[in-house]
Amino acid sequence: MKKAKIYKPSKTAMQSGTKKFDKWIIEFITDQPGINPLMGWESSTDTYTELNLEFSSKELAVEYAKKNDIDFELIEPKQRKIIKKSYSDNFIK
Repeated sequence: MKKAKIYKPSKTAMQSGTKKFDKWIIEFITDQPGINPLMGWESSTDTYTELNLEFSSKELAVEYAKKNDIDFELIEPKQRKIIKKSYSDNFIK
């Protein structure tokens, strides 16, 4: 049985906008990664690890995983805590 994780990617520290982070992704996980004897890189014969599927909502991703008998782990996104500050707060404290 295939294993996967369903998550919504988070932005990096170098990005300020959230435009490209509204999709949910199914990323397949391999059980048996091996070491390539020629180059020494980690490799696998499982080609599902190279596949990332994008969905517009969490429900569609979960429905796809259940329909195709994919054992999945759902990772909920953490909410950003926005603290509103004004420019004058820099000089008061």
